[in-house]
Amino acid sequence: MDVVVIGAGQAGLSAAFHLRRAGLEPDRDFVVLDHSPRAGGAWQFRWPSLTYGKVHGMYALPGMELTGADPTRPSSEVIGAYFDTYERTFDLRVHRPVDVTAVRDGFRDEDGDGARDGDGGRLLVETSEGVYATRALINATGTWDRPFWPRYQGQETFRGRQLHTSGYPGPEAFAGKRVIVVGGGASGTQHLMEIAEVAAATTWVTRREPVFREGPFGEAEGRAAVALVEERVRLGLPPQSVVSVTGLPLNDAIREARASGVLDRLPMFDRITPTGVAWDDGRTVDADVILWATGFRAAIDHLTPLRLREPGGGIRVEGTRAVRDERVHLVGYGPSASTIGANRAGRAAVTDIRRLLARETAAATV
Repeated sequence: MDVVVIGAGQAGLSAAFHLRRAGLEPDRDFVVLDHSPRAGGAWQFRWPSLTYGKVHGMYALPGMELTGADPTRPSSEVIGAYFDTYERTFDLRVHRPVDVTAVRDGFRDEDGDGARDGDGGRLLVETSEGVYATRALINATGTWDRPFWPRYQGQETFRGRQLHTSGYPGPEAFAGKRVIVVGGGASGTQHLMEIAEVAAATTWVTRREPVFREGPFGEAEGRAAVALVEERVRLGLPPQSVVSVTGLPLNDAIREARASGVLDRLPMFDRITPTGVAWDDGRTVDADVILWATGFRAAIDHLTPLRLREPGGGIRVEGTRAVRDERVHLVGYGPSASTIGANRAGRAAVTDIRRLLARETAAATV
């Protein structure tokens, strides 16, 4: 196999499209592996109240626009159907559900016994449907599978319910409850504004003072925000989300929630008690539910055997290529973790990989 693509969200499908466009055939020259049960990437797991009309910045996949979508339908249904049609239109033949457990270097001596562990020069992709030996890898696993749960003193004593954005069921589940929402990102504010309409009481807690952005957010502002994320990746640090450096757009719904007091923010509490949360200054808030809208981390643990991480904890990349191994490309990682960024990264990765494959073929011929 020339190329293995792990993940069939926006980034993975973009990469597969460009592989197809470059003349590579699915299941002969490349394969796309996805552990989700159906098409749709992480979108298929979004909560029902996130309708397509509420989605910010969904960018079409390369080669096929998303048109005529009903803005009142759940985004999981709209985008899931769009991805499914896309896969079939371009005959991408995604393998699912397939779990990737590890990627190893076929040339590296992992055991210390002096013997090669696989095909020299190839990467060995260990999966639930067998092992693929590949010349190049496009990792497009995103972040949804690694929700970040902060740890606080007393967390295990809380007698109420704790859940993360990844398991958010919609506002109806919180009717009549006292709810603490933790997190200052887009998901946290969306959850909070929904829940406030049905809950007995809501409290918003964030680690940093939220930044609300007024005015237009054009191409120049977008480039500046992406550059900040890209700089961390260049330094080998774990990437931040693009949203973390852009701030929250100040729309009519946000203005109304701020005026009504729903978005009155409290600083981060110091500990969790059996009945709620507490601060060292003596303040307490009782709660039935703590909702952690605290983001996600890159799902890259399966790449651990390749030893790509830098001392700072992240993988240093140039463009999409891992600096420590030119055969590995990360798309949808760091600065490309947006729908438009994922499209561009998919194209860039395939361009680089074609050069690598051509160079290897020429060397083998000589």
